[in-house]
Amino acid sequence: MENWARSDLATECGIGENGTGIRVMEREVGRCRISRVQVRDEEVAARIGKPVGRYVVVECGEIGALDDGELDETRRALAVEIREMAERMTGKRVGMGFSVLVAGLGNRAVTPDAVGPETVRHLAVTRHLRQQDAALLATAGLCEISAVVPGVLGETGVAAAELVRGAVQAVEPDLVVAVDALAARTVERLAATVQLSDVGICPGSGLGAGSFALNGKTVGVPVMALGVPTVVESTTLVADVLAADGGRLEEGGAAILRRGGKRFFVAPREIDVLVAASGVLLAGAIERAFSL
Repeated sequence: MENWARSDLATECGIGENGTGIRVMEREVGRCRISRVQVRDEEVAARIGKPVGRYVVVECGEIGALDDGELDETRRALAVEIREMAERMTGKRVGMGFSVLVAGLGNRAVTPDAVGPETVRHLAVTRHLRQQDAALLATAGLCEISAVVPGVLGETGVAAAELVRGAVQAVEPDLVVAVDALAARTVERLAATVQLSDVGICPGSGLGAGSFALNGKTVGVPVMALGVPTVVESTTLVADVLAADGGRLEEGGAAILRRGGKRFFVAPREIDVLVAASGVLLAGAIERAFSL
């Protein structure tokens, strides 16, 4: 993939077959195609623009078009991946006593950036039940789940990582799950793919406006990143049109398109429906992953 084409998805960053410093495994789970990518070498990480760590990309088809059965199947497949990664990251089995803090990153007032807040809106939180009666928590069938929506730096004046760190100090979770909107390289992946990774996240990085990184070093506990792509860069649309006609957009051409403030990101017309459906899917997958 051309290095000017921005993407948060590991499978769109020039990753090919297994080789030195990288391992790729693909499998089918029902209707979902799951790619597990392990980046083990700093040189490879620098080449593809992704930190050393594990990435899981689940291709499920347009989330907003899934019927109830397909949605449940996708939710179950995601839950398995989330739970497995959570246990590997924390070294602890998910069960009674396991605590997770879900951070819904993004701007709820900007629809393509509202995947995180929308996920928290549909999430069943249970930490308050522990405060009342431990038996209620067991009855709910979920681990201890709490959530925070830190907003964005421009509206709060405080970086999301700083607010999440404060919540971590108060809640003392085993794991933070940071949910955010992503950028993709291809239109076909918009609201049709879910990625999780164990490397944390840098809020706003998908739009080239990253602030403070949110990871184990900055907040004090392991941070899993979970997201759905909702935008593509405008230059990729031009590249797709040229490719369909046998042409190719080189880096110089991309730079020209970006010059003078012409670089922007594009979301589907039905983005409000897609973000709402993505929030329902991710919230359900998190609940299932951290069920007792």
